[in-house]
Amino acid sequence: MTKIAVLGAGAWGTAFAQVLADAGNQVVMWDIDPDVVGEINSQHSNTRRLPNAKRLPDAIIAEGDRAGAVSGAEIVVVAIAAQHACEALTQFKGLLGHDAIAVSLMKGIERGTDRRMDQVVCQTLDLDPVRFAAVSGPNLSKEVAAREPSATVVASADADTAMKVARACTTDYFKAFVSDDVIGLEMCGSLKNVTALAVGMSRGAGFGENTAAMIQARGLAELTALGEACGAKSKTFAGLAGVGDLVATCGSSLSRNYTFGFNLGQGKSIEEATRVSKGVAEGVPTTDAVVALGRRYRVETPLATAMSHVLDQGLSCRGMIDELFGGQITAE
Repeated sequence: MTKIAVLGAGAWGTAFAQVLADAGNQVVMWDIDPDVVGEINSQHSNTRRLPNAKRLPDAIIAEGDRAGAVSGAEIVVVAIAAQHACEALTQFKGLLGHDAIAVSLMKGIERGTDRRMDQVVCQTLDLDPVRFAAVSGPNLSKEVAAREPSATVVASADADTAMKVARACTTDYFKAFVSDDVIGLEMCGSLKNVTALAVGMSRGAGFGENTAAMIQARGLAELTALGEACGAKSKTFAGLAGVGDLVATCGSSLSRNYTFGFNLGQGKSIEEATRVSKGVAEGVPTTDAVVALGRRYRVETPLATAMSHVLDQGLSCRGMIDELFGGQITAE
């Protein structure tokens, strides 16, 4: 039985821990909140973060001590909020086993540095990229926790690393595919959140299918172009991690990014949307990072730019759409 540590007992971290346990692994979850740790150990539940998981598998335990959580773990899964990843992981530097694999479930671009999460993890923990893998796909945590059929992609620079992680998280309801396109996977998972904000906003403002489809299609084209400029493979954006995740994130109220955008579209302020959405969606800090990446690689990012004007200047949904329609006629 493989010991796997999961750092962060949020909704996705908890749901993925259940997947790992169902796949036959011994799972130790680490969280900074002692109440969450206590509930997981005493009641086999995490009602604050993932209430629909009525009982977590017995193979899952929780630990508040960092060294104790990762000691002996062959795989260490990082499920921490992207904008706090560097700060949190600094406390784990030197604690992982010399051959342990680090796996990122995070989706985002670090604000201020524009680093992808693979860069944040490897640089902070001083890891060789062959010991790193990223997991991303259409994986809404509530549905995964309900053990509904789902699939994901595991990407690593090393084929054996990707396969080891994929085997560790494959069950009869959760299917893992492998890839060597870490950059593509990271870009898909990060940039689609910006599109989900815009789609949610259009829905909240009362627009229908045509508008949502237009935003999704243009968003996909934008993130594909930016991803390729960063070194990603275009086919990644047409697969589970790209189109698949985009469809799930842009079409479900279970998506925090969609919900946050929906609340903006209904006329709520950033502060009100944050409160109603129970936190800031990852697409919010990612938006300006996408615009910055576009400038660096000379890739036009009209959707991300329009969304940045929404978030930074209070632009309305109608104004965002007008920006997308603005300019001269160009080729599709």
